[in-house]
Amino acid sequence: MIPVTSFAGKTVAVFGLGGSGLASCHALKAGGAEVIAADDNAENVAKAAQAGFVTADLRNVSWANFAALVLAPGVPLTHPVPHWSVLKAREAGCEVIGDIELFCRERRRHAPNAPFIAITGTNGKSTTTALIAHLTRVAGYDTQMGGNIGTAILSLEPPGTGRVHVIEMSSYQIDLTPSLDPSVGILLNVSEDHIDRHGTIEHYAAVKERLVAGVQAGGTSIVGVDDGYCRDVADRLDRAGKNVVRISVKNPLASGIHVEHGTIVRTSGGARSEVAKLGGIGSLRGLHNAQNAACAAAAVLAMGISLDVLQSGLRSFPGLAHRMEQVGRRANVLFVNDSKGTNADATAHALSSFSEIFWIAGGKPKAGGIAGLTSFFPRIRKAYLIGEAASEFSGTLGTVAHEISQTLDAAVAHAARDAEASGLTDAVVLLSPACASFDQYRNFEIRGTKFRELVQALPGVKPVV
Repeated sequence: MIPVTSFAGKTVAVFGLGGSGLASCHALKAGGAEVIAADDNAENVAKAAQAGFVTADLRNVSWANFAALVLAPGVPLTHPVPHWSVLKAREAGCEVIGDIELFCRERRRHAPNAPFIAITGTNGKSTTTALIAHLTRVAGYDTQMGGNIGTAILSLEPPGTGRVHVIEMSSYQIDLTPSLDPSVGILLNVSEDHIDRHGTIEHYAAVKERLVAGVQAGGTSIVGVDDGYCRDVADRLDRAGKNVVRISVKNPLASGIHVEHGTIVRTSGGARSEVAKLGGIGSLRGLHNAQNAACAAAAVLAMGISLDVLQSGLRSFPGLAHRMEQVGRRANVLFVNDSKGTNADATAHALSSFSEIFWIAGGKPKAGGIAGLTSFFPRIRKAYLIGEAASEFSGTLGTVAHEISQTLDAAVAHAARDAEASGLTDAVVLLSPACASFDQYRNFEIRGTKFRELVQALPGVKPVV
């Protein structure tokens, strides 16, 4: 835990008592603050009370003595309308911040030079965060990974010499971190997302930009420049005098890091050098993962990690569970768990990564279904459709070979049989549903775990090394 000493002797309101909210309560109390905990959910309030915190309905208390409102990132700050607690705080002239802001203040107080790598982007945040954490561990750092990827930042160990914090940040978290100042900041990409919480894509992009704009003096801002929003961000950072490293997987760069023919290449002042090779690394397959790897490489190079350690770390990266996770192989067939592919855009990354696909898709459908995936249909040898979306997806697939399997159990059995019988040398049974899981499974993790269990129970399946 990271005790928050910057509010010692003061009273702080904490609203939103999920994982990060409760962690904030514990960290503030450990640092000497008095905490008043609140939530719209009575069960969460009860849990906080059981943990020993004072709870209250913040609509019925005086805000005069509150030094700050620490808000959970899931609570609306601006759109569609500010939450009532935010309005109360503003009326009282009380700052509204999040748990990562508390971390930033503690780092500046106690270890301002401790490495702090922050990662954001519409797509690829979690993989890039996990990859950087893996690379820094391989390099010998005490690596603390958290934020949006799962572990509340204040539950980690405090900043210090030889310890690096690798933190995934959503736009909601950035919005609550006004003094965000990582030593290395990464903006992977920007595309339309979370407009319900930001109003416009322009505002959403501006929030994302804050992460790389706030990089501390002497630090490094890493920006993927394969979309127009991020190209504009990189140009603005240049004009502001920031140390900017541009990343592209689509075009060579005169200065920066790009990927060509499976090799990460660095260019500067007309000089060109190879950084690392991605060929044969199954956990980093596909153009989207090439961008993740290039950004991760730029981050660890900025920390002074050697090319040999970088290459070794890339090759040993196991990937993330449920995201292009290679769960087994039998004869000529590779089984891949991409249960995190809960919409067509996410599934497009998976379909683009293979050429001979026995595709398991379906679940609770999203708007638009799989109509946007038609360009990938020639890669599909056969589709196996499950859940509520099966009938709709069948209509969209048209003449593409498919069956309505209904359940994941049947789909895995039939896809494994057909893939092996195909005789193809690169056959892939791919679970990438392009759907939410809620019709048959509580979440995508449970769905992916079930797929993994079914595959590993097939006779002759061996783990992928």
